[in-house]
Amino acid sequence: MRAGTLASACAAVILAGSAACLAEPQLASPADGKAMLDRAITALKANEAAALKAFNDEKNKEFRDRDLYVYCFSLPDGNFTAYQSPVLVGTNIKELKIPPNDPVGQRAYDAVAKAPEGEIVTFTYDFPKPGTKATALKETLEARIGKQACGVSYFKP
Repeated sequence: MRAGTLASACAAVILAGSAACLAEPQLASPADGKAMLDRAITALKANEAAALKAFNDEKNKEFRDRDLYVYCFSLPDGNFTAYQSPVLVGTNIKELKIPPNDPVGQRAYDAVAKAPEGEIVTFTYDFPKPGTKATALKETLEARIGKQACGVSYFKP
């Protein structure tokens, strides 16, 4: 009898854990995205090299939280100096496209390239939500600090 109860309890724990694993991950809010960009701007103004190193550090929770991360590219050339994936660092943002043919990288570049320094600009695009194939609207906040343009994107609620 006890073995049956124990087996039922174990099965319940496993099923509950499986359901939690399959649940949609908690996404960051627009306020979280704005706060992260504000921290990034402060860090860039204080020490650009240290800030870029921190943005590229996958263990740095100040600049990587849930679905949020800071990306940067240099102006005027558009080459990534910080990104969630190190594979893209050094590549050009203007070449980044979301299938089938959304030139999101060119739009990101154009949104901030001529903006006054420190002014936050925005643009939106569709992107698959983590853990799904369904697309949802993302908003990007970007600012130009010196010769760096940096941004943070979040899913709109």
